[in-house]
Amino acid sequence: MTGHLTGKVAIVTGAARGIGLAIAERLATDGALLALSDLDGEALAQAGVKVAKLTGKKPVLVTGDLADQHVSKKLVDDTVAAFGAVHVLVNNAGGGIIKAFAEHTPETLKATIDRNLWTAIWACWHVLPLMRAQKYGRIVNLGADSVRNGLWDHAAYNAAKGGMHGLTTGLAREYALDGITINTVAPCAVNTPQMEAITKSAPALAAKFISVIPMGRPAEMAEVASMVSYLSGSEASFVTGQVISVNGGSTML
Repeated sequence: MTGHLTGKVAIVTGAARGIGLAIAERLATDGALLALSDLDGEALAQAGVKVAKLTGKKPVLVTGDLADQHVSKKLVDDTVAAFGAVHVLVNNAGGGIIKAFAEHTPETLKATIDRNLWTAIWACWHVLPLMRAQKYGRIVNLGADSVRNGLWDHAAYNAAKGGMHGLTTGLAREYALDGITINTVAPCAVNTPQMEAITKSAPALAAKFISVIPMGRPAEMAEVASMVSYLSGSEASFVTGQVISVNGGSTML
């Protein structure tokens, strides 16, 4: 497989299904060698089979909770052991517990922050020394357009994703002279299995989420993966510290 990421090694977190798997498959199609992680080991193994068919090489697979810094370290260490470097990190692991703020519990609040922010913090913390040493790196975080538009029932989720947006800008400035770019892709509602489940179980709520999108539909996973692929490549070398919405116009400017 050849493409604009040929010769590059990419880590994709939360890669067993949905947006993460779509990103992994797109980066593989673009030539990257892959390391994948997820909490669901069985689904991750299935994703690994799909990626191996695209790259011709078995991806690194690490099952575990990346909010635990030791799991994040294992992911980076195993990737380097297998492929010799890490050029691209895609922090996709997350998953919102979407409910009115007063309906959250201490447990769901902690889970929301852990899944969406601590996973990215630890992955960045372990991979950035390697990228700095090789004077090259691309980090792409998956944020949320809801941070900008204050979507219903997203306050706790936005607290986590807003933290990721802030992590992006701070790290981008710190590492701007090291050949490393750090950006966030912020989707609106995306046509994932999770979104399909919300549409079936709570159609009125799903309709509210779509109502803020001028194009009148959720994003497709491939549309999000396309932006991640661009930011992961050499052509995006002068793009850093940006939160780039893939949102059908739900926020502008």
